[in-house]
Amino acid sequence: MDLPLELLTTVAVMLVAVYLFITEKFRVDVVALLVMTALLVLGVISLPEALSGFSNQATVMVACMFVLSGALKANGALVAIGELLSRIRWRWLFLLVMLCLVVSVAAFINNTATVAVFLPLVLMATAANGWAPSKFLIPLSYISQTAGVCTLIGTSTNLLVDSMARDSAGVGFTIFEFAPLGIIFVGICAVYLLTVGWLVLPDRGTPDADRDEHVGRFVAELMVPADSPLVGNAPRQALPDSIDDVDLLEVLRRGAPVHGAEASVEAGDRVLLRGDWPRIEAARKALKLRFDQRSRAPARASANGDGDRGDKEKDKDKDAPRSDERLHVEAMVAPGSHLIGRTLFGMRFAHTYRASVHGIHRRQLAIRVPLDRVPLSVGDVLLLDAPADAIDDLRADPGMIVLGERAQKRVKPRRAIASAVIMFAAIGMAALGWLPIVASALLGCLALVALRLLTPDEAYESIDWQVILLLAGIIPLGIALQKTGGASMAADALLNVLGPYGPLATLAAIYLMTSALTEVMSNNASAVLVVPIALATAESMGVDPKPLLIAVAFAASTSFATPISYQTNTMVYTAGGYRFSDFVKVGMPLNIIFWISAIILIPRFFPFHP
Repeated sequence: MDLPLELLTTVAVMLVAVYLFITEKFRVDVVALLVMTALLVLGVISLPEALSGFSNQATVMVACMFVLSGALKANGALVAIGELLSRIRWRWLFLLVMLCLVVSVAAFINNTATVAVFLPLVLMATAANGWAPSKFLIPLSYISQTAGVCTLIGTSTNLLVDSMARDSAGVGFTIFEFAPLGIIFVGICAVYLLTVGWLVLPDRGTPDADRDEHVGRFVAELMVPADSPLVGNAPRQALPDSIDDVDLLEVLRRGAPVHGAEASVEAGDRVLLRGDWPRIEAARKALKLRFDQRSRAPARASANGDGDRGDKEKDKDKDAPRSDERLHVEAMVAPGSHLIGRTLFGMRFAHTYRASVHGIHRRQLAIRVPLDRVPLSVGDVLLLDAPADAIDDLRADPGMIVLGERAQKRVKPRRAIASAVIMFAAIGMAALGWLPIVASALLGCLALVALRLLTPDEAYESIDWQVILLLAGIIPLGIALQKTGGASMAADALLNVLGPYGPLATLAAIYLMTSALTEVMSNNASAVLVVPIALATAESMGVDPKPLLIAVAFAASTSFATPISYQTNTMVYTAGGYRFSDFVKVGMPLNIIFWISAIILIPRFFPFHP
């Protein structure tokens, strides 16, 4: 059968996009914009269709929810809820209360923002009680994802599925239509995490505040001075046998790796060491290595160009915090951070934050270039050497989550209550049918700015523009799949195999397909690929499309089996010191339980023939 050229082009673009999503060669928002541009340039979609993602109600609504939840976070409302955790001294009760609190927040607020707030609180509580944080952080991520399926606004995927269904088939969901089924899934997830999941969760050790332990294994860049015992050794055999549990990844000379049979370490070279931070510190002292002074943070005086000011000026600052008192601080790169994709060198990190980076902890530790040339990604933990008076600046930056200090913003009761009232008023107006949900959300955002609960700059900063651009860029791919007949062809193939077994088998296949795609690529991208197929399949079978759409929404919003499948997984993966296999062991059984539960429960709440 000869396929239309436009369909072949769309399939080719889709396959390239899937490859780029899986391999992470580019950021997901860049891939989405490349997809949109390719479909436009190749003539598959028109210019209005290419730009329709920017005006799509899902895109606008997600941006509004970022602003509404950003006001709660900025004014301390979420911190006030989370601080309840620090008062609990029994592990089982702590886990139960944490799950309940996260569900109550993540059902209405973006789950990455929820995890960003609860993560330092959980680390603080586990450190205070002598518990292993690895027993609690995977449950934090999993329950935040599951809570998001309880409402239409709980996750961007729900809004995206609803918007695509309305545009293509005139079928949509109300704000709480997901709730009855979503609450059951939350219960299933909670019971699993409190029983079987708790037994499978790894124990990666108990934090010890007195020993100043650090999160996981770091890569550090150290300079080799002339008196170091490494000088003259071959790069691959440079480390003596007395140095335990530290790997030498690379010897760098003028930024390039040193190779060759005759090569040897020279004074002035830099070495990349990987290991737990106490081991790296011990190796540094034993080998007489020094931290890279190129990234040394300037003191406040020299940064202002007044290092030679007189005694009178110095006397003015005698009561100021001592800039020579230096601390080690762990700061995680947050989702949507302005640091993502940038290098320490490119952003002049040391001068901007008055802090030097001593080490980087990330899920992919095979770093082979100078640390200041490594593009940062979500979940990276930077071990910073910073003066005491720079810590507040680090905490105030929305692009970083300070883990080492464990300090949180103070709660502003009146502003926090006002922010919460505005958010729930916006949700209530939509739930009661007084205003469309996009209109009520926009009105809520304007109210926050008008009442000065959030400045315009803070509103813009609270939006995760990577998610917005991902949605805007990937939506045209769904349009192209429908326009070229690709969705109908995939639906026909699905029906040829599963049609004789009825719609229940088709629902099982749709859920499994979406779940598998979401484990290796963006949840929104997988939804865009499967929603057109679900709609075309429902039309061909003559059944209500809602059960299949619910399957797509739930499967795309609950990704448990890999640490790279969802941003919250990546965040806790780094902070908890997990291994990749931990997510497979804990998450894969939960994925299977959710799949079986979906097959049984979705048709009961959303019948194929209403």
